[in-house]
Amino acid sequence: MVERLALESTRLRLRNWHDEDLDPLVRLCADPEVMRYNPARWSRDDCAALMVRSRLHLLRNGFGLWALERKDNGAFIGYCGLVWSALPLPNAVAELRWAVACEHWGQGLVREAAQTALKCAFGALGLDEVVACVSQINEPGRQLLEGLGMRPEPATTFGHPDVSPEHPLHSQVLHRLRRDDWRQ
Repeated sequence: MVERLALESTRLRLRNWHDEDLDPLVRLCADPEVMRYNPARWSRDDCAALMVRSRLHLLRNGFGLWALERKDNGAFIGYCGLVWSALPLPNAVAELRWAVACEHWGQGLVREAAQTALKCAFGALGLDEVVACVSQINEPGRQLLEGLGMRPEPATTFGHPDVSPEHPLHSQVLHRLRRDDWRQ
């Protein structure tokens, strides 16, 4: 097993999950605004499973989805991090994922967390690239990714496997960032 990584940014701790994170994670994943670009809101069991998978990924790989905690008040505000992508890509690649409570939007916290995860990916982990997927209609997500330097690959648009083709979230766009293109 790999030693677990915890990261810090100016305003955030990207840390391992605590049992006490379950209730705020359930609230986060039940919020229709937070989950607007996800096919469905998550149940308590879904959230508990996410925490277990995230803990195991952190233990096995030294990175994963970290719980996001504000340094100024210790509040859990969401999650951000990297997981090995399950997408049918030619090489194993890490995928950037995130979710943050609405009351923390518009403060640059998601961008700060994502930049911290990318710095880890291209620094300590030595990864060559990171991908992220967002639905074509998720303009805020696309703006975030492009602001991080991730570029959409229109040729790699695909249908979300868990969403029916008629659903507006079915069409997804792959964004990619290579280490050579990353700017801190």
